[in-house]
Amino acid sequence: MVKKYLDFKFSEFTTNKNFNFSRKKILKVLPEKHLLDAHKVISKWKRYKKTPLINLRILSKKLHTNNIFYKDESKRFGLKSFKALGGAYAVEKIVKSKKKVTISTATAGNHGKSVSWGAKKIGAKCKIFISENVSDTRAIEMEKLGADVIKVKGNYEKSLKICKEISKKKGWKIVQDVAWRNYEYVPKLTMAGYSVMIKEISNQTKHYITHVFLQAGVGGMAGAMVAGIARYLDNIPTIIVVEPDSAACVMESIKTGKIEKIDIKRESLMGGMSCGEVSLVPWEILKNSVKHCISLPDDDIAKTMKLLGNASFSEESIIAGENAAPGVISLIASYEDETIKNKIELNEKSNVLIFGCEGDTCHLYTSDAADEGLGVDLG
Repeated sequence: MVKKYLDFKFSEFTTNKNFNFSRKKILKVLPEKHLLDAHKVISKWKRYKKTPLINLRILSKKLHTNNIFYKDESKRFGLKSFKALGGAYAVEKIVKSKKKVTISTATAGNHGKSVSWGAKKIGAKCKIFISENVSDTRAIEMEKLGADVIKVKGNYEKSLKICKEISKKKGWKIVQDVAWRNYEYVPKLTMAGYSVMIKEISNQTKHYITHVFLQAGVGGMAGAMVAGIARYLDNIPTIIVVEPDSAACVMESIKTGKIEKIDIKRESLMGGMSCGEVSLVPWEILKNSVKHCISLPDDDIAKTMKLLGNASFSEESIIAGENAAPGVISLIASYEDETIKNKIELNEKSNVLIFGCEGDTCHLYTSDAADEGLGVDLG
């Protein structure tokens, strides 16, 4: 019997019956040339530096693993989120020069901030569409980057619909992180930007990563990390996708082998992961490369953020947002369930990788952001 450490709970666990990890097929969906170019371009940006890969030694001892690595994206360009890598890179690639061009996107906050920042860097105009559910604080922070923010009555899907309609009429270039039919190139660029995280990790540790826990909303980050693994890591780790139990669209799609749309009845605290349908490009990667899926309730989010912040898991305090907590929770929940622990082969030889995809989004500025006039509400 596994001794309970924190008694963290999961809602559902499933194994992918169509698992067949193929580097060739993955890199056909998200080509190697995109990954290499993204790192080449982004690594030359002002203030670029690798975000920390923190060893959660205290937690590792509690769970009897070899290492638990936490990629701390709260330090990314002063914007406190991995999203800073994607939208801004896509903008730079789409807008080849500082010609008169207007960029547009629909967002709940994170992606829009990156797109706004990217547009400002190259001198392009930017139109951001947000739903009525997005806070005024987030809107103000995007406006500080020079973006015009248009609030739409309805949810995120409605804001995207309006963004597409108006952009088509006005001739604006849409830089979206979600793919749809005949719109896949820009989301691929966004994902290529995210893959820089794996490139960095490949140079930050010599340990073979055995397990990777990946948060998923529409699947962009998860798909990008899998592509990065296919390109930059020598071994193939066990890949586990983590989602809110109220919006487990990847899990439900993995079960049937085709994209399934979820009717979200309750919004999760994991707001950036509360998505009803996996995006087309990530799905083509995730459908065969993900080994397991796990869904979580919101119950342990706040507690995990506090434990990370008071250095209960590592030798230093880690500031984490709600969307950064699920990787830690799912790892602990997996350890505390003997069946799952054995199924994923979590043991004393395991080197686990977790993504702290965002920092504390309640604080609007870091010193780097303040220097460049960048707000940081990337919830």
